[in-house]
Amino acid sequence: MDEIMKRLLCTVLLIAGTAQAQTLLDPTQPPPESRLLPQSDVPAVPAGPQLQSVLLGSRGRAVAVIDGQTIRKGEKFNGAVLVEVRKNQVVLQNGRNKQVLTLFPEPAHK
Repeated sequence: MDEIMKRLLCTVLLIAGTAQAQTLLDPTQPPPESRLLPQSDVPAVPAGPQLQSVLLGSRGRAVAVIDGQTIRKGEKFNGAVLVEVRKNQVVLQNGRNKQVLTLFPEPAHK
């Protein structure tokens, strides 16, 4: 009889302990307050190709990395020719249209 009482008591304590357990918060989740921020504060993803790097060699070699692709001056990127490479920007030309890509573009204003 004592063995049955011990098991019953253990079961009751186990159930009571489970009922009082609290849900733990995930420490990797952002705080709830972050969900209250207006969505307009989130920086917009720039449209179009992104200039990621510029390499200017001492012997006139000019290379740009655009969207992960390495392009030398005179080569094509998405149908446009890389016609100019400067220390902070490059110029792509497709026919009469020119597109200037800047290494550190200014953020778009509201």
